Amino acid sequence: MEQRINISSGSPWEELVGYSRAVKVGNWIEVSGTVSSEKGKVIGKNNPYEQTRKSLEIIEAVLKEAGAELKHVVRTRIYVTDISQWEEIGKAHRECFSDIKPATTMVEVKALISPEYLVEIEAKAFIND
Repeated sequence: MEQRINISSGSPWEELVGYSRAVKVGNWIEVSGTVSSEKGKVIGKNNPYEQTRKSLEIIEAVLKEAGAELKHVVRTRIYVTDISQWEEIGKAHRECFSDIKPATTMVEVKALISPEYLVEIEAKAFIND
């Protein structure tokens, strides 16, 4: 059986809900839903582009901690509270993944954990090099 490594961000939500920021098993890394937050404060309030960029920066940092890079991402899932903002969100996603082109899904949801959050992103990566 492959070794399992749980990676924590130190967020109080992780203990309250019982999850890890990311989990690495073998060559696979699953990154939990990630919002644009720093020290408990929303970054890019009312700005879906900025929230997407910050969420992807957080994802990139946890991937590095797990020994991976954005180039290893094979799938993203993007949850948004207003699908009409898809172009701004898509622009930020494209800026990170234009050469990688992971499989992706963007879905409108009724709400995220706080009304200030407009975007939440999950990522799955496979280290093959």
